[in-house]
Amino acid sequence: MAFVRSLLGAKKILGRSAASKSATSAAPKGFLAVYVGESQKKRYVVPVSYLSQPSFQALLSKSEEEFGFDHPMGGLTIPCPEYAFIDVTSRLQ
Repeated sequence: MAFVRSLLGAKKILGRSAASKSATSAAPKGFLAVYVGESQKKRYVVPVSYLSQPSFQALLSKSEEEFGFDHPMGGLTIPCPEYAFIDVTSRLQ
């Protein structure tokens, strides 16, 4: 009986940790997660409205040239220095 209780407790803990991981990895509604950097990638969450901006589209074109539709991080990866990404997005805000 104690064994069954410990299994049920473990299942609850695992269920909570899986739920918290999926909640932290999802971008809020109206936003998009992108991974930025050349060697070390950092995750940023940006508004989807950026997708219509020419300067952000230039970054997306660079991504398309390098990765096509196969992004190694599982999300949209932008292969530019982090400072360049911050410079572009700071002008959009």
